[in-house]
Amino acid sequence: MTDDLPERLRGICMALPEVTERPSHGTPTWFVRGKKSFVTLWHRGHHDHTFPHLWCAAPLGAQEESIAMDPDRYFRPPYVGHRGWLGIRLDGEVDWEEIADRCEEAFRAVAPPTLVERLSE
Repeated sequence: MTDDLPERLRGICMALPEVTERPSHGTPTWFVRGKKSFVTLWHRGHHDHTFPHLWCAAPLGAQEESIAMDPDRYFRPPYVGHRGWLGIRLDGEVDWEEIADRCEEAFRAVAPPTLVERLSE
């Protein structure tokens, strides 16, 4: 299951306008215009979070709301959690439509308005 996570996330993230991928801290990370990261995949876990998961940028309040709604699935990730980023567990059954929505939401949170407008085209 964890071996196909990078490919699944790659398909979702690379479909967004002007997205690039490169490793950051040794793990797949997606960037808007090669500068601002919006999704990082930890398919083999990271530090105390030994399960597969991703970190994604999130709009204001989404982190708190998501964690309150389902604390077993969502968490405040280290390093970027203080900026409102959201951690999402990818062990167990993964709802790929929801993951795609979260990745697009993350893109919208960091992309310039001209790129966000292209999502509606």
